[in-house]
Amino acid sequence: MTFEPHYSLSGLFVGALVGITGVGGGSLMTPLLVLLFGVHPATAVGTDLLYAAITKTAGTAVHGMHGRVNWKIVGSLAVGSVPAALLMLWMLAGVDRKSIGVTNTITTALGWLLVMTSIMLVFRGPILELARRAIGDRTPPQPQPRTILALTVILGFLLGVLVTLTSVGAGALAVTILLVLYPRLDVREIVGSDIVHAVPLTLIGGTGYWLIGEIDWPMLLALLIGSIPGIIIGSLLAPKLHERTIRIVLALTLAVVAWKLLTG
Repeated sequence: MTFEPHYSLSGLFVGALVGITGVGGGSLMTPLLVLLFGVHPATAVGTDLLYAAITKTAGTAVHGMHGRVNWKIVGSLAVGSVPAALLMLWMLAGVDRKSIGVTNTITTALGWLLVMTSIMLVFRGPILELARRAIGDRTPPQPQPRTILALTVILGFLLGVLVTLTSVGAGALAVTILLVLYPRLDVREIVGSDIVHAVPLTLIGGTGYWLIGEIDWPMLLALLIGSIPGIIIGSLLAPKLHERTIRIVLALTLAVVAWKLLTG
């Protein structure tokens, strides 16, 4: 095992951006590993899933202590996402992950998810406003309507597929859709629930990639060494920075990265 400091520097950079913007590290780390360091997409996804599971655990503890978790939402998402993740892992275990077809599938899916994430970062407000006008200004009764519950399970299934395949999807994309489904909930509760749900999902995905031999352990350790202080630094800097401007810059960066992934 050899220590690679450039991975730690990347972890520091990504961790700081996550701390500032709250955007999941998967939308940043996986394409960085693939494009900048030439890591195979399957190995990059698997390593990033374990990386996300470890880093999001701290976020889970914080949100849990402050009561910012809606366990009904977490459970509904998990009902869909866990079987989907296991299904995707079973499919990946049965194919040649180094083949051009699998490589292209992962990079293409990753590229389009980055496009969607960048759109959500910039236009979340107008998207939510349009959605509220379309579905009406409703207050979900308790217990939640079956349609909302079913849509949450379906969202969980889609996240299970997307996150396991690309390590992206459990951040800006999931939060925006949850805000549409649950317009009366506090955004902090939505974010907290999404982070809590992401921990078992990424842990299952990362463990599955480990079992099929797609984890680079030295790279994972180096990323964590950089990202943990990076998240702390970013969290301290966030109140002093114009978060909207940073989100726009981040969205443009993700769009450029997506274009690179989609065009080769």
